[in-house]
Amino acid sequence: MSAHPPRGPRGQATIRDVAREAGVSIATISRVFNQSARVSEETRHRVRDTAARLGYWPNGAARSLITRRTHALGALLPELHGEFFSEVIRGMDLAARRHGFHLIVSSSHADAAELLAALRSMRGRVDGLIAMTPDPGTPAAMDAFAPGLPMVLLNPGSPVRHADTLAIANVEGARAMVRHLARLGHRRIAFVCGPAHNIDAAQRLRGYRQALRAAGLEPRETPGAFTEASGYEAAKELLRAAPRPDAIFAANDAMATGVLGALREAGVRVPDDVAVAGFDDIVSAAWLDPPLTTVRVEPSRLGDLAVERLLEAIAAPADLRRRHEVVATTLVVRRSCGAAARAGATDGVGAPAGATADGNRSAHDGRIHPRRRAAPRTEVRS
Repeated sequence: MSAHPPRGPRGQATIRDVAREAGVSIATISRVFNQSARVSEETRHRVRDTAARLGYWPNGAARSLITRRTHALGALLPELHGEFFSEVIRGMDLAARRHGFHLIVSSSHADAAELLAALRSMRGRVDGLIAMTPDPGTPAAMDAFAPGLPMVLLNPGSPVRHADTLAIANVEGARAMVRHLARLGHRRIAFVCGPAHNIDAAQRLRGYRQALRAAGLEPRETPGAFTEASGYEAAKELLRAAPRPDAIFAANDAMATGVLGALREAGVRVPDDVAVAGFDDIVSAAWLDPPLTTVRVEPSRLGDLAVERLLEAIAAPADLRRRHEVVATTLVVRRSCGAAARAGATDGVGAPAGATADGNRSAHDGRIHPRRRAAPRTEVRS
C-alpha cells in the first residue's frame, strides 16, 4: 500500500482510492457498504478499516439510488416541545440508532392539511414513517397516502387500513384515576379537559365521564389546552365555584402542574384541601411538590415501540396484515392525592395492581416496587 494514496479532485478519498488501497474491486466496496452477504468477513473488515483510515464514506444519495433505501426514518409529531414529545422523540431516536437508522423529525402542528404536506416532503427521503395524528379527520386522509410507504400511526383514534397503529389506553387510564379518587372519598371530582378536536383529550374525557356515571357522581368540566398556563387558569376558575371541587383531575401532567401552581398561590393545601391528579407521568411529575399522582403512558417506550413496529413493516413489505395495538397505562400513586395513607389497592390498566413509578410506594402493601411494563394488546387484521 502506498504511504500517500491518491485522492479525489477535492482532496477527499474516493471509492477508487479505497479499492486500490484494500486491493479489491469497486464492486466489492459497494457490496460492503450496501451490507451484501456476498463478501467475506475478512474482506469486509479490510475494506472498512481502509475506508476509516482514508476518511471515506459513501454518498448516501448515490447509495439510495442503488439500494432504494435511505436508512432514515421519518417522524411527524403535532408538537416538538414539552416533556411528553421530547420523551417520545428520545425513545424513537434510541431505537433507530440501535438498528443503524437515522431519525428525521418534523412538526405537523396537528392540522390535517399541514400533516399531509409534511408527509409529501418526506416521501423519497425516508424508508418509513411514524406519525402522531391527534386530529380526528386525519386518519382517513392518510389512508390514501399510506400505500407504498411503511407507516405507523400513533393513536389515530380508529384503525387505518394501510398502516399499523399504536394507541394509548386513554379511556381505561382515565376511568382508573376517577375510580381511585372516588375510593378516597372524593365526590366533587373536576376534570380539566384537553384541546377540542384532539383524540387523546376526547378519549380521556370519555373515560372520566364513564367512571363518574358508574359512581353516581356529577361531572365538573372546564376547558384546557394541554399547557401549564391553561391548567393554571382552569384551577382559578374551579376555585371560584361553589362548592369548589375536592379533587381536580387534569387531562395531562402539564396542566396538572399549572393546577398545582394556582392552588399554591391561592393558599389551598394539596392534598389536604384539594387532591390533584394528571395523565402521562412525565419525568418531572415525580419531582413536583407534592409529587403528582398520574396515569403512566411511558412516552419513550411508545417511541421505541413505534420504531420497532415500523422496522418490522419495512423488513416485510409484502405482508399486508396491519396491526392495531393498544399500549396499556398504569395508575401511579403519589402524594398529591394523599393516597399513600388513605387508599386501598392501586388500579393498573393492563398491569399488575400496585405498579408505581420508581421510588414510590404501592398503596396496597407499602413496599417499594421496581418499574413494571405492561405489554400492549395486539389485533392483527388482513
